[in-house]
Amino acid sequence: MSPDRPLRLCFTASDRPQAQLARETLTRLYGDHPPEACDVVVALGGDGLMLETLHKHLDQDKPIYGMNRGSVGFLMNDYNEEGLQERLATAGRAVIHPLQMDAWAEGDELQSGLAINEVSLLRQTRQSAKLRITVDDRVRLEELSCDGCLVATAAGSTAYNLSAHGPIIPLDARVLALTPISAFRPRRWRGALLPHTAKVCFEVLEPDKRPVSATADSFEVRRVSRVEVRERRDIALTMLFDAGRSFEERVLAEQFAS
Repeated sequence: MSPDRPLRLCFTASDRPQAQLARETLTRLYGDHPPEACDVVVALGGDGLMLETLHKHLDQDKPIYGMNRGSVGFLMNDYNEEGLQERLATAGRAVIHPLQMDAWAEGDELQSGLAINEVSLLRQTRQSAKLRITVDDRVRLEELSCDGCLVATAAGSTAYNLSAHGPIIPLDARVLALTPISAFRPRRWRGALLPHTAKVCFEVLEPDKRPVSATADSFEVRRVSRVEVRERRDIALTMLFDAGRSFEERVLAEQFAS
């Protein structure tokens, strides 16, 4: 990014006191524009705020630059009040595509949501969930007994997916992670890597006895009977990272973390 004029910035911050203080300071230093009139949205907080900000600006095609004023900051840049315009001018871009979740709940009601990190299915009671998994209209797993299962994007592969022992995926790999959560049967199934064009369908077996919820990032649907997941390649979201600290480098380094 190398505009002929200073970039117009819009600042947003989490509720944390340190994030709010940072917003006041940076607004004073660089000014603040409404989202529709800005060039870059600067998010001050943790990864949760970054996801919230990306969702909020889905339809505005605004690049998001995060600075860590929260706890987890994998998607954020280091916080520094000085030289922000220069950092933005040399920042690299990471383009991500969300997942579409279509979930059918009780009464065959359809509810849909978008997920930047993952779509996850989780048991709602003490009993394990039982899921049938279909990929591109072909049944691949007749019955999975588990706490749940998720489909993660490359951007989300270092989040819940990694905690569930799923693979870390480079951003340009064009694959999705299908990862079980505490699988009981079949014991040795550890998930799969799928082409990004795949459509995944989960059918909930015994839904009355073993209710399951489905979540696209923070949007939850309770007592689902069927959930379909696919990538929305027509939606592109842009995150900005400091030069030398690209998202690709972070993902690579994470694979060698001890």
